[in-house]
Amino acid sequence: MLKIVKTTLVIAASTLAFSNAAQADVNEALANICTIVQADDKGELRKKMRRVQSDFKLKLHDYYSGISCNGNSLIRTALVNNAVDVGTLLVKKMPSRELQNPEADGKTLQAWIAEQGLQSSPISSELNERI
Repeated sequence: MLKIVKTTLVIAASTLAFSNAAQADVNEALANICTIVQADDKGELRKKMRRVQSDFKLKLHDYYSGISCNGNSLIRTALVNNAVDVGTLLVKKMPSRELQNPEADGKTLQAWIAEQGLQSSPISSELNERI
């Protein structure tokens, strides 16, 4: 009986340690994504997205809401930095229903774009086509 309890505790502890390590690895893999978006490096962003998908089985919509670049989402960061190539890629890769959802501040992308006066951006045009 005691052996079963010890074995269960060891398995539970190792599972917990593994899940924490996996979470740290995902965070490490996504560490410089804001810099990539700001630099408008579409090729590097594609590589990063492919690596996260192959290593952790996560797609963009799985981690998009968890990333903040100076208080902005990835698409908002692309808009502010006029990173057209990366911004349009992000809009194309996100499910259209999720593009309509309010972000962390409660505003949708379209409302935020109108508030910031960024309607003339090609990213905004791509967003309107997707929605």
